[in-house]
Amino acid sequence: MNLDFDFDKVSTIEFGIGFEIDGRHDFVCVPVDANVQAELLDMAKESWELMNKVEEEPRPYEPSEKHAYTEYLFLPTTSEFVASLVGLHNANQLPINTEALDDPGRVSSYFCRLNDNSNRTLTALRRASQFKGMLKCRNRLIRMVDDTMKLIPDTIFKLDSDFDLLIDSAYVHILHPISFEFTCSLQQFIQGAAPQNIAEIARDLPFVDFGSIGDYAQKHTRAARYLASINSQGEARNIDKTLLVNLCNQTNVEIDEQDGKIIVRSGQELGFLEVLDRRRYEINLVNQMPEHYRAASRRKIDG
Repeated sequence: MNLDFDFDKVSTIEFGIGFEIDGRHDFVCVPVDANVQAELLDMAKESWELMNKVEEEPRPYEPSEKHAYTEYLFLPTTSEFVASLVGLHNANQLPINTEALDDPGRVSSYFCRLNDNSNRTLTALRRASQFKGMLKCRNRLIRMVDDTMKLIPDTIFKLDSDFDLLIDSAYVHILHPISFEFTCSLQQFIQGAAPQNIAEIARDLPFVDFGSIGDYAQKHTRAARYLASINSQGEARNIDKTLLVNLCNQTNVEIDEQDGKIIVRSGQELGFLEVLDRRRYEINLVNQMPEHYRAASRRKIDG
């Protein structure tokens, strides 16, 4: 995958920080000197180099997957999951706040926006955990001054070695999925979107009663993540009812049929969603001994 940006022709670099307030992210710019700008540019380059060093091909982010700390994933900028990030990327003029770091505890992220000579923008963002970590020990930091070790009285911030994600004109390129989810408040978003996801999935599966699943998903994050994945990937489209019933029976997901509709038994809601999300399967390698498995992670094999 290519990046719609030229690191060799950077024209401007701006730095800013983000605050999370009641699940909403606000961003402001903070002036920095040329040395800091150079470090931010190096961080952005390092992030892109790390993405390209990942052995596997980049793949789309799916909310139902369990990701490693470092993976190269992506989402189109049209995805509802990244609306707040795209808003930052496309903002014409963010407010400048020279006092934004006076209350470091409120800082949730920091970012830089780079422009190249072709008027293309690259936004790089990082969760602010290490950035704020130095504050806890600022009274114990020392430096050499006039051949004497002295305490540093100033507030100290520490930049990381790379960013969690990069945003260009078409994609959000994700290097650290867990930090990406935290920065986007994805868990809250996915939980809140569960009713809408069920409504859209139910239109594709009119022969399934989703009543119990809706109640279950309101209290269980994993179920809400499965619903988000099933809906965003279009996995409920064109499912054959008979084949769905057969797979549930094969993989020990208990269901009933009433008035032509599939009723998911209490306690089987997550298993049923695993079937829809292609996570339950049967392997038959030993005669008369079918084996049933649940996939923690899965990827479709082409061909």
